[in-house]
Amino acid sequence: MKTLVIVTHPSIETSVINKRWVEELKKHPEKYTIHELHKVYPDGNIDVGKEQKLVESHGNLVLQFPIYWFNCPPLLKKWLDDVLTYGWAYGSNGGDKLKNRKAALAVSAGIKKEDYNEEGRYRYTLEHLLSPFETTFLYCNADYRSFFAFYGTENEPGENVPGTENEPSASELEKSALNYLNFVDNL
Repeated sequence: MKTLVIVTHPSIETSVINKRWVEELKKHPEKYTIHELHKVYPDGNIDVGKEQKLVESHGNLVLQFPIYWFNCPPLLKKWLDDVLTYGWAYGSNGGDKLKNRKAALAVSAGIKKEDYNEEGRYRYTLEHLLSPFETTFLYCNADYRSFFAFYGTENEPGENVPGTENEPSASELEKSALNYLNFVDNL
C-alpha cells in the first residue's frame, strides 16, 4: 500500500526544505500520496470522516512539517485532535485503525542541530521535543518509526544581517530530498 504523507506547512510556496521534499515525493505517485492540509482546509475546518478514510486507505503514515515554536503548526495539532478519535484511533470500542501502522515524522528544524541538545542553546534534543508525537502513536498502537530531520535553515534569534540567508546549498537540498525518500521507503 502507498504511504500517506500529511504535509502541514502554512506557506509551502515560500518553503525551501518542505517544498523540495514535496517535489521529490510527487515524482513517485505510485508510492506516495501527498496530502497538504493547508491547501485542503484553508479555513481550518477538517472533514474528519474523509481524513479517517484517507488514513485507512494507505499503509504507512508520515507527518511532515516545520518545527514551529518547538512544536508542530496549529493545523496539524487540530488534525490530530479531530481525526484521532476514541473508537477510531484508540479505545476499547474498535479504536484500532492505527494499530501496527508504521508512522513517522519528517521535520524541518530551522535551528542548528548542536542547539538541540542538553548543553545547547535550547537544552532539549529534537527527540525530546517530538516525544508527544511518539507517545500519541504508541497510545494508538501504531508502529512509530522515529523521525527524519533537516536542521539549520534560519538565522540566529535576534540576528538580522541584511542580504544574507542561511539556506542550504543546492547539493545539501538535493541530498536531503533523496535521504528523505530513503527514510520513507525504509519505514
